Parts: sequence; C-alpha cells; structure tokens
Amino acid sequence: MTTTILGVNLENRLETALEFQRIITEYGCNIKMRLGLHPTKDGVCLNRGIVLLEVGGDGQELMSELCKHWEIQTMTFE
Repeated sequence: MTTTILGVNLENRLETALEFQRIITEYGCNIKMRLGLHPTKDGVCLNRGIVLLEVGGDGQELMSELCKHWEIQTMTFE
C-alpha cells in the first residue's frame, strides 16, 4: 500500500482559499486527511499557510491540478 502526502504552499491564503477548497472538494474521495497550518504573529493570522493532504494511491491527478496554481511538495511511503 502506498501513502502519498502532498504539501501545498498557499501564498495569499485569503484570496486563494475558495479555489483551493473547490479543487480539493472535487477530489474529496481521494483525500484521507487534510491539515492546514498557518503562522500567527501577535495573535493575528498571516496571509500564508501550508496544507498537508494524505491522498490514496499516488495522488497524481490531484497533484497535477493543484500544481497549476500552487507550489507542491510530495512524500511517498510504501
């Protein structure tokens, strides 16, 4: 069994969140886990973040779609 983790670097998080959500909703059956991380400074959320997605199989189709918009890093475990 292969586990693939996608790390998506979201710059301008507030402006891109709707498009990101639309894409991952479309591929929702392939996503096992989603974790969003965004830094804060003095209690204020900054406008950038990283989302980690665990996807079934190699996640190639989802990764291809996300790469059109954002920087993606992948890790695969066997």
